[in-house]
Amino acid sequence: MMDHKETESQQAIRATVRDFAQKEILPFRMEWDEKQHFPRELFSKMGALGLLGMLVPEAYGGAGMGYFEYKAAIDEIAQVCGSIGLSMAAHNSLCTNHILMFGSEEQKQTYLPKLASGQHIGAWGLTEANTGSDAMRMRCTAVRDDQRGGWILNGTKNWITHGISGDVAVVLARTGELLDSRGISAFIVRRGQEGFSGGKKENKLGMRSSETAEMIFDNCWVPDDQLLGVEGEGFVQAMKILDGGRISIASLALGIAKGAYATAKSYAKEREQFGRPISEFQAIAFKLAEMHTQIEASDLLIAQSCWLKDRGEPVTKSSAMAKYQASEMCVHVATEGVQILGGYGYTKDFPAEKYYRDSKLCTIGEGTSEIQKLVIAREIMKD
Repeated sequence: MMDHKETESQQAIRATVRDFAQKEILPFRMEWDEKQHFPRELFSKMGALGLLGMLVPEAYGGAGMGYFEYKAAIDEIAQVCGSIGLSMAAHNSLCTNHILMFGSEEQKQTYLPKLASGQHIGAWGLTEANTGSDAMRMRCTAVRDDQRGGWILNGTKNWITHGISGDVAVVLARTGELLDSRGISAFIVRRGQEGFSGGKKENKLGMRSSETAEMIFDNCWVPDDQLLGVEGEGFVQAMKILDGGRISIASLALGIAKGAYATAKSYAKEREQFGRPISEFQAIAFKLAEMHTQIEASDLLIAQSCWLKDRGEPVTKSSAMAKYQASEMCVHVATEGVQILGGYGYTKDFPAEKYYRDSKLCTIGEGTSEIQKLVIAREIMKD
């Protein structure tokens, strides 16, 4: 079985990302959060550091790293700001990874270097207003255009990370019959293509500096060379992409929880009541003990998924368990963090309330906790 101790290279990446987050994110996180500002310029810096093509081979301009390094980087970013961690996760795991896993050699050469460098930001379009967990009923269609040799896309995608700012989007659209798992195909769509526009930007509880918006397709013509893989394989591709994506959301939840825990622990050691630090009271000490234990347990589940993924083994069950456990843990830890700070936890003078707001998305995005339990149940029944 795996050795959970981080290698020197993983520790070095963690230290580099931690330093970057302290300098480039921490001073601005509340301002970005208040204004719902997506800091596009920050992502150019992240690209230069290798954080936007972590899983992309060096041959395509990426960092050529594995999932343990990727986990460490998202964890460190999310300890400072969940929003930036979420955008980093969506860019790497969804859009970029979809092109890496299923794109032709020409598509990889065309899109991956710019995505890995941060010159381009990626978006991934599966969800629609009425088809969240029920993706097979998607209404967005791609109809064959034999005259020009391509496809015409029509429909709207909702809750899309970088729906307005993304330069490159991987879009799932129906090319066959409704409810047919072989009736959905994946396309690469570039910003600026006629008929492709960003729509409404969502006003969110948390993750406010990660842009979430509609993508609208109005007779958007997409040439044949922008079809990803084979026609009809989009749904199967998407499910495989989500398997890996769950590792990144679990890592995101882990980082947010660590940030919430560190804030609560630091406060508890300094805040005095009845003549001594509140950390010495069993009620508070037990909360911190429970938070710490849950974080460690989630960390190990995520590490198991990384280990399997790097070995090329199936991760459907493992990543669903990691994502389910870590996201629910994150909400609990962030809630207890606010409780430990008391009245201060409810104010914006301390980051506890931001961790609390950001945490909830982890139980919703890239498959709700209920969907994770469905996936886990299906997998364990196969045994």
